[in-house]
Amino acid sequence: MSNNENLLSIRDLTIHYFTDDGVVKAVNGINLDIARGETLGLVGETGAGKTTTALGIMRLIPDPPGKIVGGEVIFDGTDLIKESEKKMRHHRGFDFSMIFQDPMTSLNPVLTVGDQIAEVIRLHDKVSRAEANKKAADMLELVGIPAERINEYPHQFSGGMKQRVVIAIALACNPQLIIADEPTTALDVTIQAQVLALMSELREKFGTAMLLITHDLGVVAEICDKVAIMYAGQILEYGTLEDIYNNVCHPYTKGLFGSLPSLNSRVKRLSPISGLMPDPANLPEGCPFHPRCPQKCEKCTVKEPPNVEVTPGHFVRCHLFDNGKEG
Repeated sequence: MSNNENLLSIRDLTIHYFTDDGVVKAVNGINLDIARGETLGLVGETGAGKTTTALGIMRLIPDPPGKIVGGEVIFDGTDLIKESEKKMRHHRGFDFSMIFQDPMTSLNPVLTVGDQIAEVIRLHDKVSRAEANKKAADMLELVGIPAERINEYPHQFSGGMKQRVVIAIALACNPQLIIADEPTTALDVTIQAQVLALMSELREKFGTAMLLITHDLGVVAEICDKVAIMYAGQILEYGTLEDIYNNVCHPYTKGLFGSLPSLNSRVKRLSPISGLMPDPANLPEGCPFHPRCPQKCEKCTVKEPPNVEVTPGHFVRCHLFDNGKEG
């Protein structure tokens, strides 16, 4: 594959959880592309299916009750859905890594941080223990932690430092893709900024592609090249950063921006989106957003909207654009 082709292509990925109370339709036929060295921001409310998408790429969906029921996850020409578990163990940490949401629970409390970084290196690079420890110390320095702290345990580190250790583990084997699942949620604002700056710096240094899962549109504007807006297991709008921020099309995306405070305009009240995210075990007919949509029509309640390319590379799933332009 040439450098111009996509590193990761997701096609019609569908993931359901089969429970005693019914089928939870967490991810419903999504399509995404990430080029080499590119950062895609996956944005949506809690419960939209963002983390399930990430776990689906990594093939870490808990089974039971979860199951990938359809679609393809093409990584560097290989469909990960069809890979054996042995091959997936090789891929994880070497070809792609995941930075989980909470650094407090991502690290093993009874192993030193050095041992946890070195474990990944020894597993994939097949080097001696001494070489792995040397590289682990280098990785700690790379993420801004003194190498002398290599024999300390996770409880001896602050939340921000723990997240830096998790980033060091994820980058230890120089993977082509990093999946970051709300990596700053558990951190205070000042530390959030430091961790995001570190991730951007390391991404540029290593040329790593990244899927950044977040609900913070400010973070997306700062470090992402493309944006996908997710709602009820579907991608409702997808395009470049400029497409999404300067040419908002979907009513849900407009609602997300309308609920944010602005320094440029003085308003007494923000404009939040009315209602709540639908229960994924009982999704509405037609467009999943129609019960909350201020621009819904009769068609929205009965027919699922097609995915329309309104401008090159800018896709919208909304009946307002059935003819390729806003109706």
